[in-house]
Amino acid sequence: MAFFGAYAVLGPNGLLAYGDYKRQLAKREHDYAALDARRATLKNRVALLDPRHANPDMVDELVRKELNVAHPDEVIVPLN
Repeated sequence: MAFFGAYAVLGPNGLLAYGDYKRQLAKREHDYAALDARRATLKNRVALLDPRHANPDMVDELVRKELNVAHPDEVIVPLN
């Protein structure tokens, strides 16, 4: 019985591991929040590039960037 009691307190799933689980959960929630923000940004960019009604500024920015025709003194300002 003492072994099982000690294992319940000191084991990898015991009471002392609870604090580590809480820290891991907080870190994962922070990571997921950052991923959700990134997903929202990408979703907005995709919506701006929709072929039915593309945003001319976004199209111009991407064409200049991909074709490498932006001048060194030009500043490309992100919309969001």
